[in-house]
Amino acid sequence: MAAVEGTGTFAPVWRGGFGRLWTAAVVSRFGDALRGVALPLLATSLTSRPLLIASVTACGYLPWIVFGLLGGAVADRVDQRRAMWTVDAVRGLLVAVFAVAVALGHASIALLIALAFVLTTLQTLFDNASTALLPALVDHEALGRANARLMTGQQIAGGLIGAPVVPLLIAAGAAVPFAADAGTFLLAAALVASLQRTEAPERTPRPAGSTLRREIADGLRTLWHDRALRGLCTATALCNIGMGALIATLVILVTGWLDAGTAGYAVVTTAYAVGGLGGGVVNGRIATRFGPTRTVVLAGLVQIAALVVLGSVRSLAVTATALAVFGFMGMVWNVNTTTLMQQRAPSDMLGRVSSAFRTLAVAGAPVGALLGGAVATAWGPNMPALLTAAFFVLSVLALIPARKRDVPVVAPGDDATTAHAPR
Repeated sequence: MAAVEGTGTFAPVWRGGFGRLWTAAVVSRFGDALRGVALPLLATSLTSRPLLIASVTACGYLPWIVFGLLGGAVADRVDQRRAMWTVDAVRGLLVAVFAVAVALGHASIALLIALAFVLTTLQTLFDNASTALLPALVDHEALGRANARLMTGQQIAGGLIGAPVVPLLIAAGAAVPFAADAGTFLLAAALVASLQRTEAPERTPRPAGSTLRREIADGLRTLWHDRALRGLCTATALCNIGMGALIATLVILVTGWLDAGTAGYAVVTTAYAVGGLGGGVVNGRIATRFGPTRTVVLAGLVQIAALVVLGSVRSLAVTATALAVFGFMGMVWNVNTTTLMQQRAPSDMLGRVSSAFRTLAVAGAPVGALLGGAVATAWGPNMPALLTAAFFVLSVLALIPARKRDVPVVAPGDDATTAHAPR
């Protein structure tokens, strides 16, 4: 592990493991953006039935709910480096075969749904292994900066580069975006495979007779008994219910309530992406000044204000500004909650704690999407933004336990304090 200290904070060293992990994550996110835009477009060319088209996207959530906890338990059992490059190699081969099927005219909605489900199922193992591996590649003090650089790089690759490239690739052929996605998976696999030359993360031997079910239960128990982690997870789950409502109805708010058309929708989504980049760049300074837990609370409060403006002021310029601020603080929230989870969870249980955190958080998004659609239908397209603000208020209240000083890190089944919470 390596880090350098500068301007009063620690930063990860690019050379070695972190640089390769960062590059692999950014390359993979670029491919995800290509596929994420190309799949719905391909679906609309195969059917005009909204439910079938939406089913392709829904399969991006379902595996997290079904397999997320299992992916975390497996990530704690295996060498995370080997798991990650193996998963990416398999995903690359699957998408390559799918690209051939599209090129030969054999694509179908059923095949799209199956592909989305399988890829996300594999992602549950990859993402949990990646979260567990990062603390083994950088020093504890550099985790915040490392997470910010990872998320900022992914935002640039996915939000600003990947999506705009898709129309150009589709012009060359419907299969081209998927062939490019397969290439990014295989390149990312090669980069992660090169990490095998780095020192293997320390791993505590499993007790005799330990089962996956018991290990998953230990991860859930650790998350529940750690007051700070429980507060962060509850807050994130509440936020994601609101985010589901907002994302599902944002296009209606912009094209209907604001009457800004598709061009206006492009403006506000771009503003959100740019705001996220800004949050990644300055997160280190904010977290250094206020501490990670207070920074999360600050991010939530500012996002509440942005959402109230979003749902109250009927102006495209104001909406774009509000979403830029919302994206800025959203990145700050994500970086610091991830860092706190990595710092507080026991190293040999990080995959399981991470998977429990993600699974509980992701489960709220589809619920929020349905709720947002119902609220927009009943009271108007601006009301889901105000509903989201209400959920963010609840999330900030849920953070109160995480803000208290010296909240101990407690091992499952043990009331002894093993560490103190970061402040």
